[in-house]
Amino acid sequence: MNSTQMTALIIIFIYMGVTVCIGLFVSRKKSKEIQSNDDFLMASKSLGPVVLAGTLFAANTGGASTTGIATNVYQYGLSASWYVIASGIGFVLVSFIAPYFRRSQSNTLPDIINKRYGKASHIFTAFTSILALFMATGAQIIATASIINVVTGFNFETAAIVSTVVVIIYTMFGGFKSVTAANLMHVFFITIGMTIAMFAMVNNENVGGFTNLFEKAKLMTDINGTNMDILSFTKIGATTIFGYIAMYFMTFPTGQEIVQTYCSAKDGKSAKLGSILAGIVSSIYAIIPVIIGLLAYVCIDGYALGGSQKNALAQATINFAPPILAGIVLAAIVAATMSSASGNMIGTATMFTNDIFIPYINKGIKDNKKEIFISKITMLIVGSVGLLIAIKASNIINVMMGAFALRSAGPFAAFICGIFYKKVTKNAGFISMISGTLVAFVWIYVLKNPYKLNAMIPGGLVAFIVIFAVSAIEIKAGVEPAPEIEFDNK
Repeated sequence: MNSTQMTALIIIFIYMGVTVCIGLFVSRKKSKEIQSNDDFLMASKSLGPVVLAGTLFAANTGGASTTGIATNVYQYGLSASWYVIASGIGFVLVSFIAPYFRRSQSNTLPDIINKRYGKASHIFTAFTSILALFMATGAQIIATASIINVVTGFNFETAAIVSTVVVIIYTMFGGFKSVTAANLMHVFFITIGMTIAMFAMVNNENVGGFTNLFEKAKLMTDINGTNMDILSFTKIGATTIFGYIAMYFMTFPTGQEIVQTYCSAKDGKSAKLGSILAGIVSSIYAIIPVIIGLLAYVCIDGYALGGSQKNALAQATINFAPPILAGIVLAAIVAATMSSASGNMIGTATMFTNDIFIPYINKGIKDNKKEIFISKITMLIVGSVGLLIAIKASNIINVMMGAFALRSAGPFAAFICGIFYKKVTKNAGFISMISGTLVAFVWIYVLKNPYKLNAMIPGGLVAFIVIFAVSAIEIKAGVEPAPEIEFDNK
């Protein structure tokens, strides 16, 4: 390793150590108090708008939003940033329904579904949501391990194991409060740290500033001599952009790592304002990783000839950032991926404990000590399965898109109708969830995403058509609508 790699590695390990210490500190502090499972998993439902916004941003800004879009600059140019800009738009759109999560007095989406549609829908939603979080955790481990691989030269498997162990330790010991506390540090490094590093990298003498970077980029050609149009903000296509926005609007209300944060707000107003703040920060941040990815493909000799490179962001940082700033920006990426992975682990533990263990295994009996133990074991299993997925898979965004589609295409229509449509029936909700999920599965794995359209759009449309059609047929046949969800006034 050269001096830049060694300095970056030291900073990354210090950062990981601090993150673990936060988890241990919160765990020790809470051990002196009587702690319920809600305290452990839901931060006692006490999050204000700023902390909530930071947690939402950190949970969503993971490997796909950092190393993933830097990688995709090769194919889509600067328009790769739409993957993150769309998430900002998604947060703003979801802010209008965010208060309902807190007011539902639930901890999970499956629990909200259960209140309107019953046991079968409850189990189905819990299963698909947990499966998706296994996949999403694997995506975050891929991103973290790829950074350590570039910096240290460790093989990918070793780096993945180290990353997984760190995330498991601080998540298991501190619970959601340790995650939210660590997320405040993560957000600072992700936003401020990466921004400062980006400007320093662009002004490196081997880059020559933005003007020189963009002039070189205009002339970039692929191995066939065709201009890459790498500065384009529209190359990714309107269909894909619309698909991204629809994806986030559908997946945020159905993704446990996001739903859990909304449910942990101290009141509905905090949930709404926090969602808007997270959207603004996400949209502004989007340009940073694509500029760093652009640096790799444009300014590293011969780099673009190798095609799309999953380590573009880390490689550009090592090549063009001063040693200390290189460590900061790589620590920021590690922060992004670890915060997302920990959110996935917490989310899975919450769903398994609240939606499977308590009602179906423990026969509805509440036991905080046993529930916290089960939650921690679940986190360990999620991390282990995520590690296996990371070792087998490679493309972060592909893994995330599959996870989002399978968990959201079906339940989204049922969730929206469950809140706003009085005449929906139990059977309609269940059948629509199965229909939407099957369409999304076929769209991805059989049809291979035709027209570059996100699977959640056809899946979601089918789910809405089915839920309205079945409800109308059943109501006409004399079937009573499903009981409405009771919301509190917070």
